[in-house]
Amino acid sequence: MERMNWTGLFVAGLVGMLAGTIRAEDTPAKGDAAPTTILSSSQAITGQIDTSLLNEARAVQRRGLDWLAKRQKPDGSWSAPNFPALTALPLWAFAVSDYPDKSRVVSNAVHYILGFVQPDGSIYKPSPNKGGGLVNYNTAICMTALQMTGDPALVPVVLKARRFMAAAQRLEGDDVYHGGFGYDKASGRQYTDLSGSVMAFEAMRLTQSTEDLRPKGEARADINWQAATQFLGHVQNTAAAGTNDAGGFFYRPDDSNAGTTTNASGVVVLRSYGSMTYAGLLSLIYAEVSKNDPRVQSAFKWAVNNWSLDQNPGMGTDGLYYFYNIMAKSLATFGQEAVPVKGGGKLVSWRTEMVRKLTSLQRVEKDGSGEGYWVNDNNRWQEGDQVLVTSFTLIGLDTAIGHTR
Repeated sequence: MERMNWTGLFVAGLVGMLAGTIRAEDTPAKGDAAPTTILSSSQAITGQIDTSLLNEARAVQRRGLDWLAKRQKPDGSWSAPNFPALTALPLWAFAVSDYPDKSRVVSNAVHYILGFVQPDGSIYKPSPNKGGGLVNYNTAICMTALQMTGDPALVPVVLKARRFMAAAQRLEGDDVYHGGFGYDKASGRQYTDLSGSVMAFEAMRLTQSTEDLRPKGEARADINWQAATQFLGHVQNTAAAGTNDAGGFFYRPDDSNAGTTTNASGVVVLRSYGSMTYAGLLSLIYAEVSKNDPRVQSAFKWAVNNWSLDQNPGMGTDGLYYFYNIMAKSLATFGQEAVPVKGGGKLVSWRTEMVRKLTSLQRVEKDGSGEGYWVNDNNRWQEGDQVLVTSFTLIGLDTAIGHTR
């Protein structure tokens, strides 16, 4: 069922705009290396999903939404009550669905999230421990989920959140953290990281249409995208890192969750890994970097050379469902349906492979209800939380099959 509210129209327009930004025929900027040919325009993979698989995916989505709906608490929340983002993620999954009881579920979740809106526009629960409220993380996810509902009454909340997020970008100084986002700018922790930054970049791009609804005379709010691009350059490996890591991304300028390695020149480098490489690719697209730019080309090449749906490349099962979620968003926005896995060998439809994998991983309740959920047996980064992982998966599935509705 096609969604035709103002949010849906904007998102569709944004994807089209960004796809236009990264056209294959774009001319590289002066001084750029000539673009690598990733795929011929004559490739036959269109992104259409087989009807039987699509029907199976829709049934799986319905079971997942049934599971979440049954577990929504009376106050409208899910999961950890002090973190509204963990209610915003299932809200997002319902907001983009055609679930029969969607209105009630969405209304209750929105009501709960609005209880966390602060005077400065942030959306979180303040913590006595500096940074403990994860203000940027919660605000970014909540404002995006509220936007996805398509409710015009929420525009003022989103506009205030945008102003808060714009001010949360680290623009002081000119070090390797400049242009990125951390968990909480007021915490005094100077570092910024790609995980928090991609959430902020996504939130600002997917809510940017609300700026057209800002009261007359009120200054628009946005982040500094040039500074954001500068930050991304500090979390992406260059060719000097060596064949296995060149083009890939890591967590923050001074740390990789995948550890370090020593390249052929004897230099210790931060290892690239899957979820951050897709986060970096998505971030570059949001920053309107050309598809022919070497940074984009090399990120996609790393993803191609390390293609897997059985693990988060470089991390095993750590953060596996976050990986699926960010991978789907990244490839959908990148706008290329066929992926030449293993360095240009076999061509696959990433949508088909993603849908097939996610449908196969659903666990069905044994109580006869038919409800289903997803969970990672590896609890790193809270992926033992069934609500969090089920929400990640449903959003990823919606992204993968959305254009085939």
